[in-house]
Amino acid sequence: MNINWLWLIISAIAVFLGWSSFMMRQHYALICQNRIVRLEMRFRYFSLTGKRLETVERELTFGQIAALRFASDEELPGLLDKTLREKLSPDAIKRSIRNWLPDDMRV
Repeated sequence: MNINWLWLIISAIAVFLGWSSFMMRQHYALICQNRIVRLEMRFRYFSLTGKRLETVERELTFGQIAALRFASDEELPGLLDKTLREKLSPDAIKRSIRNWLPDDMRV
């Protein structure tokens, strides 16, 4: 085997490992961020209603939960009930919000 081929293979492996490491880091950060969003919504819903979100959380997609997070405290319980009844999409949820709470800390 030619020495040039050996260096080419070693370089390709190094590039692949570097790229894989970067992608895994990004994937892990997004998974952690999504988990924090779910926990935040559970706490917020419980604080507002005294009920646990986990009882209805299985009926919601993550996109719906993330969209509901932009609703004000006054709107959240009613909008969640409407989402469950009408199976609103995340875009429909966002259009239904009258008092928007921005999220400036999302990565």
